[in-house]
Amino acid sequence: MKDLITVIAKALVDHPDEVNVKVDEDERDITYKLSVHPDDVGKVIGKQGRIAKALRTVVTSAAVKESKRVSVEIVS
Repeated sequence: MKDLITVIAKALVDHPDEVNVKVDEDERDITYKLSVHPDDVGKVIGKQGRIAKALRTVVTSAAVKESKRVSVEIVS
């Protein structure tokens, strides 16, 4: 899942070397924290949050087999 988020984010940004994904896992939740270069935050979020929403939808769909709730946070 971490690789999926990384590949999608690197395709969107101008500084792909600065894309990092950290994983925080609890008993019920998995949170992926995506950090990018400050100039690329808008590109990952998109107009009216459409790209961020699409990214979250893809990750949620890919995590259906896991018994945990999955979320993606964008951190600058």
